[in-house]
Amino acid sequence: MHIEKHPVLGRQLHTPVTIYFNDQPYQAYTQQSVAAALMANEIKKLGVSRKLVQSRGLFCSRGRCCSCYMTIDGEDHVRSCMTEVEDGMRIYPNMDDPEVRREIDED
Repeated sequence: MHIEKHPVLGRQLHTPVTIYFNDQPYQAYTQQSVAAALMANEIKKLGVSRKLVQSRGLFCSRGRCCSCYMTIDGEDHVRSCMTEVEDGMRIYPNMDDPEVRREIDED
C-alpha cells in the first residue's frame, strides 16, 4: 500500500513508474526507494542472510545494516533502501553469495 498523502508532509507520491521484481511488473513512484516500493507492493523478503540463510528484509532503512542488499539492474549487493526507483528497473533478491557460503561450509 502506497501512502498517497502523509498527514504532516502532504502529497508524497509523484510520477508513477513500472519496476520489475523477479521479472514481474510492479507500480512504484519516482523518488521512492527500491525497498519502500517493494514494501508498498507487499514484497517483504529481500534476500537471505549469508551465514544462516534466513530471510532478510528492511531493517534500518538508512543504509547502515546491509540487510536490504539486492541485485539491481545487474549490479550485485546494492542497498535497496538507499536507491531510488527508475522506470524499467530490474530488481532481484539477494539469494546467494556462493564464495562466502563456501567458506562457511568449510568451517
